[in-house]
Formats: sequence, C-alpha cells, structure tokens
Amino acid sequence: MGWSTRELAEMAGTTVNTIRHYHRVGLLDEPERRSNGYKQYRSWHLARVIQIRRLRELGVPLTQVEQMGDRPGHVTDALRVLDAELAVGIERLQRARAELAVLLHDRTPIDVPTDFGSVAERLSPADRAVLAISSRFYDEKAMRDLKSMIEAEPTDLDEEINTLPPNAGEDVRRRLAEQVARTIAQHQRDFPWMKDPGPRLTMARAEVMKTAARAVNDLYNEAQRDVLRRAILLLGEDPSGGPRK
Repeated sequence: MGWSTRELAEMAGTTVNTIRHYHRVGLLDEPERRSNGYKQYRSWHLARVIQIRRLRELGVPLTQVEQMGDRPGHVTDALRVLDAELAVGIERLQRARAELAVLLHDRTPIDVPTDFGSVAERLSPADRAVLAISSRFYDEKAMRDLKSMIEAEPTDLDEEINTLPPNAGEDVRRRLAEQVARTIAQHQRDFPWMKDPGPRLTMARAEVMKTAARAVNDLYNEAQRDVLRRAILLLGEDPSGGPRK
C-alpha cells in the first residue's frame, strides 16, 4: 500500500504544492492510481523526493537537478562546480562580515569608505561623496594614503573651504588657494604617486579624470571650484595634469 500526496509530502518534510511542482517540471514520475483515482506513491517516489530536497538544500537549482540524472560522473562534476561557486560565495560573505565588523566597531557612516570612520566628522557631504567615488578608481594603498592626507590637513582649512559661500570675495579665494596649493604640495612630497597616479588607478586614467572633473563640478559651489582651480595653477598644473600655460 502506498502513500497519498499529502502523506508523501509529510514523510519527505515538504509540501503538497512542492510535490506537484516536481511533477510539473519532470523531476518526479507520476505514481499509479488506486481504483478510486487517488495517487499511490511508493518508496522510490519518497527516495526521489528526499534526493531532490537534499540537492536543493545544497544549492543545486531544480534545472540542474533534472540534468544531473543518475549518472555518478555527471553528479560529481555538477557538485564540484557547485562547491567552487559556494567557495566564492563564502569568501564574499566573509569579506562582507569583516567590513561590517569595522563599520560597527568604528561606527563608520555608510556614505564613506570602511576605514574612514575616524575622519568622517571633518568631511562635508561633498567630500564624502567624492571619497566614495574615489574608492571606485583608486586601489587600497592609495585609499589608505588619502586617509593619511585627510588626517594631516589643517582642520581650520577644511572648515573654511567647506563653509565657503559661492559669492566669496577675491581676497578670500586667493588666500585659500595658496593654502590649498601648499597642502597639496606637501601631500605630493609625502606621497609621490600623486604626481603620476596611474599605477594606483583601477580603471583608465581618462575615465578617472572625466569622472573626477564631473564630481567636482556637481558637488562643490563656484567659489570652492575656483579655489581648487587656482591652487592647481599655482602648482604649475591644469586640471588635466598638463603643464601650466
């Protein structure tokens, strides 16, 4: 005597709808029916459902369960592929957990890179946005150096530039540009790669320059952009990195 659909589902630890779905996708053979028309599942049906559920719990998609069939070699190959995929997924999750641990420990705002929690308070919303964008095209070493630069910058200079109004006067702009130029020059002495960031970039230099220019234009007001432009000119460079004209 066999089991009904409900009884089979209970024995296998699943649901009636799941059993019906296995039938629809061709993973489970239809059973014989009793004289009253009710299905009569046998032990091999139960074993098959248990096998399917085990593969699903391992992460095998139903489409692959069907393809695997009963061939040992095919099953082994499919499981090896699954194991490799799981290894990649576990590594990604471990990285995510490590990053979450830093975020929680340092109470780092989500709008700045993970290791910048200690300097987040001195950054304006525009600075934070630029830093987040920079993390997409600078490597890890460069990002650590950027953090060191922020830590070394005078807080009063940061504050004055962050609060600079769009209609700031000429004297203020000139003075701030000179201070910014001196700060950048010091950064270039401390971190020589700043003069030629190519080796520290993770994408094409032209794309980085275009993205950086757009970010500055979108995120800072006219006076702040003017101060930066003047500072670059004082350093003998233009925004594209060419010689002063």
